[in-house]
Amino acid sequence: MTDFPTRTSWRESRRSPELPQDDGRLLSARIADEIRSAVLSGEMRPGARIRQELLAAQYGASRIPVREALRQLENEGLVVLAPNRGAWIADVNSEESIEVYKIREVVEPLAIFESVPNLTAADIDSLDATVRELEGVTSLEDYILLDREFHLRTYSGARLPQLLSMVQRFWNSTQHFRREFVKETFAKDGLPFSDPQHLLLMDTIRGGDAEGARSIVHLHIRRTRLLIQAKYGAPPRRPPSATRVRKPGVQGSLP
Repeated sequence: MTDFPTRTSWRESRRSPELPQDDGRLLSARIADEIRSAVLSGEMRPGARIRQELLAAQYGASRIPVREALRQLENEGLVVLAPNRGAWIADVNSEESIEVYKIREVVEPLAIFESVPNLTAADIDSLDATVRELEGVTSLEDYILLDREFHLRTYSGARLPQLLSMVQRFWNSTQHFRREFVKETFAKDGLPFSDPQHLLLMDTIRGGDAEGARSIVHLHIRRTRLLIQAKYGAPPRRPPSATRVRKPGVQGSLP
């Protein structure tokens, strides 16, 4: 089981003494890591502006490593960059999340089908431990992080790097929405709560049943998508030209 370290606030971060000041690539990676951690943990909220000049001053760097870090995070679906408008934390509303879940219903079953035959005994033991921990988690934030870790690691045996990158981007882009949805739906009566589909999925993985795992993942994601539609309403059909543009600083439409 991978432990989750206590994260230092990204605002309190300072360049580590061992980090060479002129190594822009290492600094860029560190900036990206710290912003990523803050976004996924909920410390940085969707729609929040990112002031590149403040980040550069915070790390005692030029804007070049900052821009590189933000480009990486944009590729991961965590940040939105717009020419002459700046950068802000990506956000999605219920309609956009439903679209993402429909795509996940197709790509993630393929990911686990390709992954299961390549998972080692050690991989399976670690996944089994994570599921047992999920069953007893009492913190919403711990649940969100463990659930994410569990599912992404079930796909880790797939030798399809472009597919895995796509899956991670979809998880990143809906992280804030998932946090609110789990809180209002599955955890509304408190934690811990059990998810039988996690247990069923582990049974198929232990048995090396790639086809069974594919079916369960499809049903698992479909169940969530249908619950989202029931809770927030099915999205209206829109003509292609009516695509909404997200503006900096505008929050999502979660109720």
